[in-house]
Amino acid sequence: MVNITSDASGSLDWFDPATGETWVYNPGDIAWVLASTALVWIMVPGVGYFYSGLLRRKNALSMIYLSMMTIAVVSFQWFFWGFSLAFSENASLFIGDLKYFALQGVLEQPSIGSTRIPSIVYCVYQLMFAAITPMIAIGGVAERAHLGPLLFFVFAWSTLVYDPIACWTWNTNGWSFVHGSYDFAGGTPVHISSGTAALAISLYLGKRRGYGTHELAYKPHNTSYVILGTCFLWFGWFGFNGGSALSANLRAAQACIVTNLAASVGGITWMLWDWRIEKKWSAVGFCSGAVAGLVAITPASGFVGSPASVLFGVMAGTLCNFATQLKFIFGYDDSLDVFASHAIGGIIGNILTALFAQASVANYDGATVIPGGWLDHHYIQLAWHLADSAAGFSYSFVMTTIILWIMHFIPGLRLRVTEDAEIIGMDETEMGEFAYDYVALDSDKASEYIRTEKPSRTESQEATSA
Repeated sequence: MVNITSDASGSLDWFDPATGETWVYNPGDIAWVLASTALVWIMVPGVGYFYSGLLRRKNALSMIYLSMMTIAVVSFQWFFWGFSLAFSENASLFIGDLKYFALQGVLEQPSIGSTRIPSIVYCVYQLMFAAITPMIAIGGVAERAHLGPLLFFVFAWSTLVYDPIACWTWNTNGWSFVHGSYDFAGGTPVHISSGTAALAISLYLGKRRGYGTHELAYKPHNTSYVILGTCFLWFGWFGFNGGSALSANLRAAQACIVTNLAASVGGITWMLWDWRIEKKWSAVGFCSGAVAGLVAITPASGFVGSPASVLFGVMAGTLCNFATQLKFIFGYDDSLDVFASHAIGGIIGNILTALFAQASVANYDGATVIPGGWLDHHYIQLAWHLADSAAGFSYSFVMTTIILWIMHFIPGLRLRVTEDAEIIGMDETEMGEFAYDYVALDSDKASEYIRTEKPSRTESQEATSA
């Protein structure tokens, strides 16, 4: 039996027989974190719709499918050993143990993240962070990867890349946490790790067919999907950042304010930079800038005031916009600009957090005491954030590359599809299903496919008549 009771105020009381101490959980805090869990969940298909809209029609469904597949795989991985590797109390500086293997003992005891909520609430909330991170990275496979091996990749990447970085960032034993780095909601574990992984994936897979020609100079096939995905992301980010306070308090409210403001300013900034070139008001540009602003404010959302968040939006909307040109300079095919938006955006957020973090803002929850950043004359903070960013970048890139090349030499796990499959599209070759009833197939190879594999209109009419 779980030794949980309710007191006169309606709070939940758990008596720990081992220590003789009673822990009090406020139902409002639990409700806020569980609601935030649902908000972050909707972000995962949001990434899928955002990516889908940016691609060509023949690859539209595959990205939406991958978002749901990622949730399923990571949910099992988190139950199996992911939560334990990231958040067990006996963790080393880099990785946890298997104390909570298969979620054994994860229920009513105080969580490692906050004693205001039980461990099981913290577990399911952190699961959503673990799920969205590999989905962001999967953007690097767009239009040229087998879908089956990605099941294995997501499980392996979550275990070998995400869990260690989450441990050293948020576990009280992690090296970055011990040295006092500020990462409220995932600048390094979520965005730098996933954006860098997307770069590694793009380099491993190589360029798509027609790279550098008019064939890949296409516009997003469904801008409505891009906007819908952005709405899901923006909506869910209130739980992503606000929920990271792990309590319904003023710090959570402040995190929501700066999140919305940075996204708004980032979207406007990116759109204006695009307008200077084409003299068009781009919805895709606004959405890209909003996401960049959301990425940058993520590590800072529980540490900075509202004026600073405006600068976060301007810097992310500007620098991430220009960073999209890196793929042309260095010759890699990051078709969805995941590296520019998430890795660069995460680094920008980490650096600005070190500069503008304030002890007074962190104490909005009435409990957190920190020395602050440069605004509070705590100058060493920047060094720790640079070290944390570099560590996350390097570790994710190297480990992702190792995982990909190990898969390359295992029969059935190689990711790169054939040129024929790439021409026809992942929806047809890998799924046999489409996002729409009509799918445009171009090129001579596609025409040959239609002639050999699909009945003609006349044949279909004859079959119907018969």
